[in-house]
Amino acid sequence: MTPFGERMRKLRAERNVTLKDMAEAIGVSSAYLSALEHGKRGRPGWHLLQRIISYFNIIWDEAEDVVKLARISHPRVVIDTSGLAPQATELANRLADDISDLDPKELTELLAVLNRKKQKKK
Repeated sequence: MTPFGERMRKLRAERNVTLKDMAEAIGVSSAYLSALEHGKRGRPGWHLLQRIISYFNIIWDEAEDVVKLARISHPRVVIDTSGLAPQATELANRLADDISDLDPKELTELLAVLNRKKQKKK
């Protein structure tokens, strides 16, 4: 499941909405919506995102958060390390090889390192 899929599932649960009902309302199939939630489809396009945000009547900051989650929810990521330090290529390859063996706590720790780096840039 992707971060976006997790948020969509939570929104549906909070509002007691079925996949079928939501899919009909936004003009997609329930199979597509399910695949999107489970990370078996790429991230949603801008127009679909807008229909989802409108469907749930999401405004302002929460809508911005949903868009950000969609942006970081592509299930098949490509990392271009050309021109970077050799360690960057090693890290990208090790992450690709080992990510399925990391538990949630280890994933959270790695994300915390990256988040701290991003905060320092601001």
